[in-house]
Amino acid sequence: MKAQILNSFGGPESFELSEVAKPVPQAGQVLVRVHATSINPLDYQVRRGDYPELVPLPAITGHDVSGVVEAVGPGVTSFVPGDEVWYTPQIFDGPGSYAEYHVAAESIIGKKPPSLSHLEAASLTLVGGTVWEALVVRAALRVGESILVHGGAGGVGHVAIQVAKAMGARVFTTVREENFEFARSLGADVVIDYQKEDYVDAILRKTDGHGVDVVFDTIGGDTLSRSPDALAQLGRVVSIVDIAQPQNLVEAWGKNASYHFVFTRQNRGKLDELSALIARGQLRPHVGAVYSLADIPVAHARLESRNNGLRGKIAIAVEPSLIS
Repeated sequence: MKAQILNSFGGPESFELSEVAKPVPQAGQVLVRVHATSINPLDYQVRRGDYPELVPLPAITGHDVSGVVEAVGPGVTSFVPGDEVWYTPQIFDGPGSYAEYHVAAESIIGKKPPSLSHLEAASLTLVGGTVWEALVVRAALRVGESILVHGGAGGVGHVAIQVAKAMGARVFTTVREENFEFARSLGADVVIDYQKEDYVDAILRKTDGHGVDVVFDTIGGDTLSRSPDALAQLGRVVSIVDIAQPQNLVEAWGKNASYHFVFTRQNRGKLDELSALIARGQLRPHVGAVYSLADIPVAHARLESRNNGLRGKIAIAVEPSLIS
């Protein structure tokens, strides 16, 4: 099978499209023909060497799969060949999804929502599972509460807006002015141009000084350190960003705030919850660009660039017929 092999840590040129042996499913495992995958910030962080002790080289990386079951190992009862499935491979535990075939444990695989294309489904597994864990499991967002989603036009942010709205929250988000209508179409109630207005001032003004109940941080740095300034009493900050710099939490302490740092875990349950939202018309991923398996280095370079013009996710068509 063809696969993108990461032979050394570095830039997008570190990948090499190669022929490797097709995996064989063992007991409790499913062999999937990958139709689509996608690109996440985690992918370029792994590629550039942010987690060298967790990624032995050479490696097949990638963290999203939408495809069709090719074969099942002994003991598998939930799937048969021909089933359309979606999932996130176990992170830092074996080969990833930048390949024509992938093997995964039955327990982390879900049935692909029939209303989604493979490109759409592959763009949602990691970010969708991350958002579900962040907002539902960790922040325990409730009906009638308010939430600030940083980076609402991005891969994670555009899903977070939809999930928060489905949960009955009032949604604030920071985006560039050219993405206002996109954010509103997802369900955002209040959009803030972070380039032209201080988001803390905007939040306090639009909440009569109360602040928001939850801040969902997808950016880190100053965004994380200033989040307590926008919080209501007993508010919660949830961050998915790996931040090394120290944070001054005095403001958070004064508001009895709680902090949650999320590194998403893989399981079928979250995929089933996302499928229910999709079936009710409350969630749909946005694919902003599509590249081939061979063009993964180009896709990485684009996502990594600061002003890439993207909304939503970059999807990778592993199955060539998916590229229009």
